[in-house]
Amino acid sequence: MTAAPRDVNLDPMTVISLTTDFGNQNGFVGTMKGVIWSIAPDAQIADISHEIPPQDIRSGAIALWRAAPFFPAGSVHIAVIDPGVGTARRPIAARLGDQFFVLPDNGLITPMLEDAEQAGAPIELVHLDQPRYWLEKVFTTFHGRDIFSPAGAHLAAGVPLAHLGTRINDPVRRPLPRPTRTADGWMASILLIDVFGNCTTSLRVADVGDLSRLTLLLPSGQRVEGVLPSYGHAGVGDLVAVTDSEGFIEIAVVNGSAAKACQLKLDDPIQVSVHA
Repeated sequence: MTAAPRDVNLDPMTVISLTTDFGNQNGFVGTMKGVIWSIAPDAQIADISHEIPPQDIRSGAIALWRAAPFFPAGSVHIAVIDPGVGTARRPIAARLGDQFFVLPDNGLITPMLEDAEQAGAPIELVHLDQPRYWLEKVFTTFHGRDIFSPAGAHLAAGVPLAHLGTRINDPVRRPLPRPTRTADGWMASILLIDVFGNCTTSLRVADVGDLSRLTLLLPSGQRVEGVLPSYGHAGVGDLVAVTDSEGFIEIAVVNGSAAKACQLKLDDPIQVSVHA
């Protein structure tokens, strides 16, 4: 994702975002905020989402990827979707362009890292292996509190990234699914299902040309003809394809749920053909 260019001010940072799969029932997010404020009391904390499906690294990566570019330069993004907590997986931190990330090394960073590489932006990654920037006592099941929150808070308070750990160049990568070309179009897949049941495909509008000439074939056998500018260009209950807010083709039911109506799931194949 990209946002408008802006000046970079990296010292010190005061904006911290949080993205987790913790939910809001058990106080885990509040505990992380308490740790952050005990180290960086002036930090402004924004919640991107705490409703990422449990252990769903890809959905967490997409949520962070879509939101981070719209934060002020120098923001610190702490993300904890961490099914490997307490194992040999590394805790890492990174500077990617004008944003900073603190998260487990499980592929969560991939889309932001790929964008930075494509843009030729500054990139620096470290393994968070300096315990003086953690809490004194670390439990194997809550690194969000004991490692990621304090490391992110120290970063926001002005501790240089290089002080937090040893530089690395081999982060784990989990690339997002990409469409493949076919004889008459593309084979795409369902990349994301949002809270409304809208189903984002892996096919970008910019890659397809004339949107009116597209036919989308769903696994259910249903067909969608053309891509509309928005939901309001069709009637309530209609099955449509639209351009989503990030430039991908999205399957939707106007004022309804495409996921339910069409029984769509993540990674379901979507055949896209171009007609004369």
